Amino acid sequence: MPTNMLVLKLILAFALPLASALKFDIQAHPGGESAKQERCIRNFVAKDQLVVVTATVSGKRGDGQTLNMHIKDAVGNDYAHPRDVAGENRFAFTSHADSAFDVCFENILTAQQAVMSPTRSVELDIDIGADAKDWSAIQAGEKLKPMEAELRRLSESAKEVVDEMDYLRTREMKLRDTNESTNERVKWFAIGTMGMLVALGIWQVVYLRAYFRSKHLI
Repeated sequence: MPTNMLVLKLILAFALPLASALKFDIQAHPGGESAKQERCIRNFVAKDQLVVVTATVSGKRGDGQTLNMHIKDAVGNDYAHPRDVAGENRFAFTSHADSAFDVCFENILTAQQAVMSPTRSVELDIDIGADAKDWSAIQAGEKLKPMEAELRRLSESAKEVVDEMDYLRTREMKLRDTNESTNERVKWFAIGTMGMLVALGIWQVVYLRAYFRSKHLI
């Protein structure tokens, strides 16, 4: 493995755990299918990877707002659909396919009286693969030293980076083969079209010469 690639993978392995949570506000709306307003955060996950979604939501149940969540992927799998979420909520699932997945939020206004600028604040943290595991529990269960647990976590993170690079390389090869196949088909289609046009032109010349001769015009 080239040295620069190894350095890049180690940098990514160290940098991934340092990612901070995403914070945003979501405005409440009156609800209804015609007025559905979801805010979605998209991420990619490989098949059979552990994903832990932690959402810390401001407010409380019964305050005139209902915040609903929906965790789904791009191929139609639903992983969680909790309703009326408040406080800290954790949802763990194992992905069923190599696909992008969305964590969507919708804030519905349920108060009978007017509420000035109804919003909920959301702090979202998504951990995937090695970062999603409870390393404190693993360290205690397997009686590992802190350095051993950290090295094991980094080893798994590096392996995930290598697997991701292999997946991207495989996709690149498939796309390249598809591109070459398409180019080959377009080339033969263009050659066939030109051949048909030339044949049609020759046939028209022959037909017109025969027609004019039959009419004694030439």
